[in-house]
Amino acid sequence: MTDATVQTNGARAATERPVREGCALITGASRGIGAATARALAAEGWPVGITYRADREGAEALAHEIETAGGVAVPIAADVCDADAMEAAFERMEADHGSVLVLVNNAGVRDDNLAAQLDDEAWQRVVDTNLTAAFRATRRALRPMIRARWGRIVNVASVVGPRANVGQANYAAAKAGLIGMTKTVAVEVARRGVTVNAVAPGFVETKLTEDVSAETLGVIPARRAGTPEEVAACIRFLASEEASYVTGTTLVVDGGLSA
Repeated sequence: MTDATVQTNGARAATERPVREGCALITGASRGIGAATARALAAEGWPVGITYRADREGAEALAHEIETAGGVAVPIAADVCDADAMEAAFERMEADHGSVLVLVNNAGVRDDNLAAQLDDEAWQRVVDTNLTAAFRATRRALRPMIRARWGRIVNVASVVGPRANVGQANYAAAKAGLIGMTKTVAVEVARRGVTVNAVAPGFVETKLTEDVSAETLGVIPARRAGTPEEVAACIRFLASEEASYVTGTTLVVDGGLSA
């Protein structure tokens, strides 16, 4: 197994972290759900790679926060749509921390418009970032996971995938595709000790949803937006040993919106 625990007089001190063989890589992790996930996985003992496209300040501040708390974090500039940059991100983590055994495909963008006005550039940008880049990272991560016979891939989808949302044909298509990809890859690698799951957040307080109106929040049964930490807690579970029999599923985190 990948989780070895340092023992002191037969018992682990309350403040002692697990020692992990291998590491975690989270895309789009300088803020929001990605940052909350990096904190959660670092607390579980994983050295975490924090990829970012433009928010260097946020990524470096997050890495400093994690390391101050006793964890290991590496901020890495990498646009997920740049295959060479993502390969370099994997190689950087592998050089110092071993195989990437937890991959969280979190990076995402929106470019909303009604379908009749949605141009090719907006379509392609959203699909490339939210779906194609996640597939490419998943493909890159699988071989080391299969060799280790242990791995966790968690894809951050959205309730917009299975549930219509006006003006988001590109985003919905990408997130629905991500859920479909999750199921298929999960079946392909289940025998190898590798699980592949998705989380589907509803309205969560992040930069991506900062334009959501109070009226929209009013239709959520919980009557509030979720927090990045609530989504990260679900990702943390799916990345754990306890979730070893959970694969090919989508965990909806939406305050009852899609019930």
